Amino acid sequence: MCGIAGIFHLETAKPVDPARVGLMLDAMPWRGPDDSGIWTAPGIGLGHLRLSIIDLSTGAQPMLTEDDSLAVVFNGEIYNFMEVRAELEAKGHVFRTHSDTEVILHGYRQWGEACVEKFDGMFAFALFDARAQALWLVRDRLGVKPLHYALLSDGSLIFGSELKSLLAHPLLRRAPDLSAVEDYLAYGYVPDDACLVAGVRKLGAGETLRLVRGRPMAQPQRYWDVSFADRSKAKPEALEEELVALMRQAVRSRMVADVPLGAFLSGGVDSSSVVALMAEASKQAVRTCTIGFDVKELDETAYADRIARRFATDHRTRIVSPDDYGLIDTLALHFDEPFADASALPTYRVCELAREQVTVALSGDGADEAFAGYRRHRFQMQGERLRSLIPASVRQPVFGTLGRYYPKADWAPRFLRAKSTFLELAGEGGEAYAASVGVTPHALRQRLFSQDMKARLGAYRAEDRYIKAMAQAPARDPLDRAQYADIRIWLPGDILTKTDRMSMAVSLEAREPLLDHRLVEFAARLPVAQRIRGNSGKYLMKKAMEPYLPQDILYRPKMGFVTPISDWFRGPLAGEATAIAGGSALARTEWFDARMLGRIAADHKAGIADHGRLLWQLLMLDKALTRLFAL
Repeated sequence: MCGIAGIFHLETAKPVDPARVGLMLDAMPWRGPDDSGIWTAPGIGLGHLRLSIIDLSTGAQPMLTEDDSLAVVFNGEIYNFMEVRAELEAKGHVFRTHSDTEVILHGYRQWGEACVEKFDGMFAFALFDARAQALWLVRDRLGVKPLHYALLSDGSLIFGSELKSLLAHPLLRRAPDLSAVEDYLAYGYVPDDACLVAGVRKLGAGETLRLVRGRPMAQPQRYWDVSFADRSKAKPEALEEELVALMRQAVRSRMVADVPLGAFLSGGVDSSSVVALMAEASKQAVRTCTIGFDVKELDETAYADRIARRFATDHRTRIVSPDDYGLIDTLALHFDEPFADASALPTYRVCELAREQVTVALSGDGADEAFAGYRRHRFQMQGERLRSLIPASVRQPVFGTLGRYYPKADWAPRFLRAKSTFLELAGEGGEAYAASVGVTPHALRQRLFSQDMKARLGAYRAEDRYIKAMAQAPARDPLDRAQYADIRIWLPGDILTKTDRMSMAVSLEAREPLLDHRLVEFAARLPVAQRIRGNSGKYLMKKAMEPYLPQDILYRPKMGFVTPISDWFRGPLAGEATAIAGGSALARTEWFDARMLGRIAADHKAGIADHGRLLWQLLMLDKALTRLFAL
């Protein structure tokens, strides 16, 4: 795991100042505390920060071929590099190191850009081809590792693992993109096809970008996508066997490291499955770690302890207070853009605990997206069935009226929170699912934004991104479409961004075996009944893991990390809530209706309404604006 940055002059081969590349690296030192390197040639400069994982002695970067015609900087891991290397050696290639980085160079020389289809892993890399005078940027299939880039006024393209590395370049103009503000308010994060800094782009998951000197700026090309268009016809027993074999292969391939390795263990299905298969493959006790809370109803350590005992892991637990708001500035620093998923707080803490003993940790991320593990997947499937039975001419006026007049009751038991359900049933499938994944509804955003902001946004609406992705999905069923959109939008934008930034903040490499692309492709071919059965999501995965895990681990309700942010804004962060309405960077933008902000803060502090999540969103946006634009 590393950090990369660089400069490529598109028009002419002007010299690149190594010091400028150095400043871009200096902006993100936590991504590579073990070593650094810079290489320049006419028109190109590549920089690398190294967190040593494989081939500790000879894997330094930037790495060049023996004739200096190819150079690469690489962030991530190629898990099948030994197999690819053997194939290349059989074709006559001679290797000088034992690193996976060198496999990229020889793979490109042998197969050209098709080499990326050979690589199984998580990666973002930049390869310079001196003979073609071309720079090739590549990101892994699911978007585990990030890569930002921007075209500057002097005709150069800059790129880096984090936005802050681009901001270190003096020619990058710092101006906000207002559509990204709309996106953030809708989703709680800035999606991968957007950026809060205008002109900055993120290379998409499964995309490459080839730039040739002297030619116009090209567009990214997609080399991989998941398809839900086909269905497996295998029997359930055969599917279970195939799933366990794929999971076993994915876990074992991610256990290759020349440094201490462990796993996050929450006691849920996903992390417990990973630990079970790690224990099966390991000759030593697997190192596991868990974060617990000193509030009983939020604490899952008892479940994690059971799994640790079952597989005799070397287990460590740390109890923390949910009142961890002191990390707010740390989050703002590492995310750069605003990020409102409050589970980032305990994610940072569990990464911090893991880093005390290991350099690599396996996580259970990805199973919910691949195997339909979220409640919203079940609700979407059920809602689409109901929508298909009732004509739109009946649904829209009946459920629309009920939704408008039914009281909003976030405080009530889940089965009484009918307002959003009525509104979703009134709309079409894509519209309903886009609303279900959002955190601040469109109607509320319209009340929050000032008249000027609404005029500047025009017809732009964040939900249309989900609606379009679902409409264009290679899919056969409404559940397919929802999962496809989650894999394309939610997974890289929220889940993987959170894991990458929080693990890298403490110089820890996180690996996600349940996001092996072959496993994701397998899951996409499953019949709907093997993904959701009754009220159980991830049905086939749970059935397949029954020989490994207890029933109450497999079938207990999903919890996830919880933070008491609503209480914070009535207590230690009450002053922050007040400042949001006046005196903050947010207020100075004039993007929001100041009276509406003031009412939201006052009603929340008085207990009239629960706006904790919205206030958290606004606070994190305020922090990002201060850091990015000095507002």
